[in-house]
Amino acid sequence: MKYALLGDLHSNFEDTKAVLHHIQQVAPEACLLGLGDLYECLIGKKKANTVANLPLNEAAVVSENFKELLTFPSIRGNQEERITQVTGLNIFSKLPEKIEIEGATLIHGHQILWNKHWEPTELTIDIETPLLFFGHSHRSEIYRKKKKLPLEIVYGQELQLIKKKYWINVGSVVDHREWCLYDSVARTITFMKAER
Repeated sequence: MKYALLGDLHSNFEDTKAVLHHIQQVAPEACLLGLGDLYECLIGKKKANTVANLPLNEAAVVSENFKELLTFPSIRGNQEERITQVTGLNIFSKLPEKIEIEGATLIHGHQILWNKHWEPTELTIDIETPLLFFGHSHRSEIYRKKKKLPLEIVYGQELQLIKKKYWINVGSVVDHREWCLYDSVARTITFMKAER
């Protein structure tokens, strides 16, 4: 089965619309799944600990046009968690922390410990699958044994996953218009980028 994996939308209508259109063009049969940070929280981490019961429109960038684009299942990201924290609203309570698909686990990426160069080092949750897809750092990358593979990302070029375990960062919709196509049968990934 083919999966179109997209994350870090951050309430950006134009970039999200472009990515969804690109997916429809190149992989219309793919199952769309979101990797969190659908919305942009307007409250920083530090301030979030000092405020409560904010109205949603003061805590996040929300619009009906953007909401209408979100027709696919998603996990929750740290932005959704912070919006929940500062508003007290449970609108994201049904979004899971992770989703398992064929041979892979999807998380947002805030469950990973990152070094000062924004390279992932350790997972703070258990996964059973050989592949891990995530976002959070807004970088398209592929890792093997916690080390970035020394390859140039070429958008639209299929990569065969030969070894057993990989961590794959799908990049970000916001600013970069990136997403990742995963074929669970062929065991390939293709980093994708919608045109501006």
